[in-house]
Amino acid sequence: MIKPKHALICTAGLLMALFCANAIAQQPEPPAPPPPPAPPAVTVAPAPPPDTAATALAEAVAPVNDTAATAIERHYGMTWREAWNYGGIIMWFILALSIIAGMLVIYFFFALRPSQIAPRLLLSELRDRLGEGDMNAARRACENRACPLSSVTLAALDHIRSVPTPEVPLLKELVEAEGSRQADNLQSQTQFLLDISVISPMLGLLGTVMGMLKAFGSIAQDVAAAKPVILAQGVSQAIITTIFGLMVAIPCMLFYSYFRRRVSRMIALLEMAATEVMTLIITRPRA
Repeated sequence: MIKPKHALICTAGLLMALFCANAIAQQPEPPAPPPPPAPPAVTVAPAPPPDTAATALAEAVAPVNDTAATAIERHYGMTWREAWNYGGIIMWFILALSIIAGMLVIYFFFALRPSQIAPRLLLSELRDRLGEGDMNAARRACENRACPLSSVTLAALDHIRSVPTPEVPLLKELVEAEGSRQADNLQSQTQFLLDISVISPMLGLLGTVMGMLKAFGSIAQDVAAAKPVILAQGVSQAIITTIFGLMVAIPCMLFYSYFRRRVSRMIALLEMAATEVMTLIITRPRA
């Protein structure tokens, strides 16, 4: 049998145990450790707004660059028609000079020949007629064949007609004067080629200056265009006239040098034939 004293002690112990358990249960838990700090956030700067003016200029220049590049590529392989259009009105003058030069070259090839200066047939006939003393037949032979030798011979025959017994020095001087006149005539004809060889590059230079003036004027009017490209295009077009001028001048200079030497040979041939004719006239038999 449990005594009341023991029961009170047990009850008090139970109460004390319950109180301690409740106190322990109500005791706050230790605070949790703080979380590690987060890494600093990377701030991304906003993209700058596009430059509207630069974009517009690039879009405007792009087609110009493409067009100019295409034109420059064509310049290295241009057709004759394109080159002619680039040259402008100056090309017509250069063309006219080239046609004249071509006609002169063809003419000189046929005119500056021994058969046209001192024909052998004429010289042979003069030997026969003057050897016979037939002055009238010699005159008719010269009149039927117009050439420098016939002109020299006619000058001597005309003088003999007016002066039947001329002095030899005077007759020689007369023949030499007519021979010099014929030689100057031959040399003056070839001078035209030299004139063309000087004038044609000058015309080409004039066309180049006009083309460059036009190119600079186009650049001044179009401010937003690619100036170096347009300037290069304009200058390349302007140089076309100089190129064509030189293409005419250089062959003309070469042909002039060739025909000048040929004229010198023809003059020497004429002098020999005139000297022989004068000797035949002086030593002709007289009736």
